Amino acid sequence: MYFCRRIQQQHNTLLRMTNTKYIFVTGGVTSSLGKGIIAASLAKLLQARGYRTTIQKLDPYINVDPGTLNPYEHGECYVTDDGAETDLDLGHYERFLNVPTSQANNVTTGRIYQSVIEKERRGEFLGKTVQVVPHITNEIKERIQILGNSGNYDIVITEIGGTVGDIESLPYIESVRQLLWELGEHNGMVIHLTLVPYLSAAGELKTKPTQHSVKTLMESGIKADVLVCRTEHELSEELRHKLALFCNVKREAVIQSIDAKTIYDVPNLMLQEGLDAVVLKKLDLVEEEAPNLTSWNQFLKKLKNPQHTVTIGLVGKYVELQDSYKSILEAFIHAGAENEIKVNVESIHSEHITEKTINGKFKNLDGILVAPGFGDRGIEGKIKAVQYAREHNVPFLGICLGMQMAVIEFSRNVLGLDSANSTEMNPKTASPVINLMEAQKDIENKGGTMRLGAWECELKPGSKVHDIYGHDMILERHRHRYEFNNDYKEKIETEGLIATGLNPKTGLVEIVELPSHPWFIGVQYHPEYKSTVANPHPLFVAFVKAALVFAEKKQNATLA
Repeated sequence: MYFCRRIQQQHNTLLRMTNTKYIFVTGGVTSSLGKGIIAASLAKLLQARGYRTTIQKLDPYINVDPGTLNPYEHGECYVTDDGAETDLDLGHYERFLNVPTSQANNVTTGRIYQSVIEKERRGEFLGKTVQVVPHITNEIKERIQILGNSGNYDIVITEIGGTVGDIESLPYIESVRQLLWELGEHNGMVIHLTLVPYLSAAGELKTKPTQHSVKTLMESGIKADVLVCRTEHELSEELRHKLALFCNVKREAVIQSIDAKTIYDVPNLMLQEGLDAVVLKKLDLVEEEAPNLTSWNQFLKKLKNPQHTVTIGLVGKYVELQDSYKSILEAFIHAGAENEIKVNVESIHSEHITEKTINGKFKNLDGILVAPGFGDRGIEGKIKAVQYAREHNVPFLGICLGMQMAVIEFSRNVLGLDSANSTEMNPKTASPVINLMEAQKDIENKGGTMRLGAWECELKPGSKVHDIYGHDMILERHRHRYEFNNDYKEKIETEGLIATGLNPKTGLVEIVELPSHPWFIGVQYHPEYKSTVANPHPLFVAFVKAALVFAEKKQNATLA
């Protein structure tokens, strides 16, 4: 009976899904309201109802991609399997949906204009004057529909970066207006994320900023179909009715998005508010059964009911802005829930690590992660952190630059190569244990030219990483220019730091580990990019487990 019902449901869905449906998410009043989380949460609900859903991000800045942006300004640069340097919101999309993103999922104004200018240079516009309308807007519309035209998705959610009314966002807003008209009824809709601020002096929530934001959107020819209202306090029925009336939306389309303890609560909060039901109705899609969030809620249960606690030090040079290491922090949440362990991440600025401060900063840690980065600032602090972890048997994970620092520290303090360094930090070092990759030596342009995307890595049988992954070959994402110098490989391995992961085609060292240490692993790639709610990354899962073992041993020693 159940089988027959499912077949009928699939048949009904196919009948309805003759065209890909498009949902556009805009933001108003202020930035940083969480459009990415709302988009990812809605996508999760639609996915849980059986619809093939993806999300893309349109960013209004003129950089071609975020690869050259300062982490302090823009947070981390997220990398996809196909080598795209993208906005960090794509990390949220993957973590929520457990579906890989690609080049097509992130488009910037810089890429749009670059494409149009290249077409103009090739003479594709036949002598016409190239203008924002129609040439830029047509290019935007084409980019928006790439994923939909692939045939792989039923619904495409497009997040428009920035805030409605911003000059740089206007071409995107105009493109959305045109596309909604071209798609026709029930094939496209707009969700407007806005802020309903609370004035403590007046003791009430204010709707006027939202009204003005919706008015600005309407002046551009777009009517919001759904309002998602970010708020610190519950929206009363009276206030919801007022917003519906003055913003010209249906009452059920006024959705409350109240502050949550964790971003992973948001899909359930949106389900309670009926966001997915409103969307399905607007798009004329079948709403048969409630979303299946069983596995998601199991994750939440374990996340909120940990059996143990560990403290892990995140040693980096951009720790003032947490978004600089967003994927790492989320990977710890996934791994913690998998182990039923609460992971307290203690951010430690590598520039502040000295011989005098290191014991005080590190004595309470159960694990040490040395983070990725670029440049020579704070390097010596990272090297000291690696040394502390190695000498005190503290579980250690080095990622990208962190792995390189582990090699440098070992070369200096075990091999006796006092001048050991990376040519990134000291081009004239006498012991370049980390060197510029051969393929990078003739590259002059900085943007999009690093070793990017997913690369194969062959694991050494019997190694710790082989046990952790349970495979001979893995595929992990990279973002770097410098590599382990194989000229020093034999000497380093002789002293005990073993290369346990190699690229099968080039021999590039991707993983090092110290067998004499309880848990000491450095990886050239970025495992954090592939950690999702459904599939916590095995390396982080094992690292958190090792931190618990260390914490329990430390506690037992204290009690003794």
